[in-house]
Amino acid sequence: MEKYLNAFGDAFMGSVQWTWKSIIFDVPWYTNYFWGLTAISLVVWLLEIGFPWRKNQSIFRKDFWLDAFYMYFNFFLFAIAISGFYKVLGLAFKDLGIASDSLTLLSISGYPMWLQLLIFFIILDFVQWFTHILLHKYPVLWNFHKVHHSVKEMGFAAHLRYHWMENILYKPLKTLGVMVLGGFEPEQAFIVHFVAIGIGHLNHANIKLSYGPLKYIFNNPVMHLYHHAYTLPKGSFGVNFGISLSLWDYIFKTNYIPEDSGTIELGFPGDENFPQDFVHQNIYGFGKPKNE
Repeated sequence: MEKYLNAFGDAFMGSVQWTWKSIIFDVPWYTNYFWGLTAISLVVWLLEIGFPWRKNQSIFRKDFWLDAFYMYFNFFLFAIAISGFYKVLGLAFKDLGIASDSLTLLSISGYPMWLQLLIFFIILDFVQWFTHILLHKYPVLWNFHKVHHSVKEMGFAAHLRYHWMENILYKPLKTLGVMVLGGFEPEQAFIVHFVAIGIGHLNHANIKLSYGPLKYIFNNPVMHLYHHAYTLPKGSFGVNFGISLSLWDYIFKTNYIPEDSGTIELGFPGDENFPQDFVHQNIYGFGKPKNE
């Protein structure tokens, strides 16, 4: 037990120290996700201001500051809080004889770096797309995912507005994706992570982009807006589940873009009763609300 407690403490403090070092620029620039996230956010926000799709939407749209807080909470504060748990879990797997390469289906360590990054990007994106479908399909998971869909005016910071339980759901499945690749994460994986942040921010931004023929490969603001639509096609539990890539939706026929005015209502039936503040949104899902 002492071994696990020490591992938890070491991982927790390591995450705290790394985040602080990131803030004061005491880490290599390419691993500085704090200022990387901040820089990407500012760039996309400036694009929203300069080229707004919905011109009547305020620069400081509804829930702008709430979503900004979610960005840093989910990307850093919660990551710190949960880091010890995953360290202990990894140690427990090791003690049980479950190695990081136990589920290897494809070892990419010998491939050229560009191919490693491409495969890593595609595998992780598919895992997240599949997880995203589960969040919509099963009511117990959908209750947590409602936080993300409670956005009523779309903007870049809505990208990282989600219930903390989604970290619990996504992280193990993303780890499973890495294990499929032999437990190997490419040395230059920071490129993939920064690209994913950029695409995610753009998908939620108040900018009209569809990328022409590339819309069949990359997710985009026009496509993703309909993922957040209040009114969905009859009999559907969701559409346009893509994270960075749209191709999974086109392959599995979950794509839906009836028009591109950008003026549709966002949210979900009953969202008028959904909590408006951070604390109550993040305890939502643990039990049936009284007003439902």
